[in-house]
Amino acid sequence: MGTYLITGIGRGIGRELARVLLRRGDRVVGTLRDLSQSQTDWNEFIAGGQLKLLALDVRDGTSIREAAASLDEPVDVLVNNAGIIGAQRQSTLDMDFDGFLETLNVNTLGPLRVTQAFLPQLRRAKTAKIIAISSRMGSLSHAKSDRIAYRASKAAVNKVMQGLATDLRPEGITAISVHPGWVQTDMGGSGADITVEESAAGLLKLIDGLTLEDTGGFFDWSGARLPF
Repeated sequence: MGTYLITGIGRGIGRELARVLLRRGDRVVGTLRDLSQSQTDWNEFIAGGQLKLLALDVRDGTSIREAAASLDEPVDVLVNNAGIIGAQRQSTLDMDFDGFLETLNVNTLGPLRVTQAFLPQLRRAKTAKIIAISSRMGSLSHAKSDRIAYRASKAAVNKVMQGLATDLRPEGITAISVHPGWVQTDMGGSGADITVEESAAGLLKLIDGLTLEDTGGFFDWSGARLPF
């Protein structure tokens, strides 16, 4: 059993990851932008001390630092899950540039802000792991151009994670990016390929089996390696 810090547990993949981890007995530290988003079915875990909620906005360095300062325990796994699909207009021929910057701010800079802030807790764990929920849409091997701001933000976070893997490998900390699949969530839509339950189960199996030899890699939810 370990302690998992998951950003954005209010819905989708983050919420399902938290649900599975709590049911199997792990400790979860979950972040929400607004703690009023807390689910009633979490109350028993909060009361029992198995779940801790932190108010945190990945765009706001102050909120991240305050959340990190309030957590005095080792973190075995950090899952940078919080993210957005981005603005409605994100074509190379018709771009909402403010929306593009917001997408980068959340999807690329957010995970780096969170990772830096919680490094002291990760360093206290024996074999810490840092996971970025990325997307195959960010792979440079895919030449598609729809949702280009989202694609660019995920390509960028993959490079950030590769850099973290290089810098943290000497400390025994593993860092990877992972494609969760095309998932039936609010973001993925009802016509997506897999359920959120399938995605979360695959992600946790992958995370559980990670070793330092995997650091710097890009994987999908089934454990297969993906090209950057």
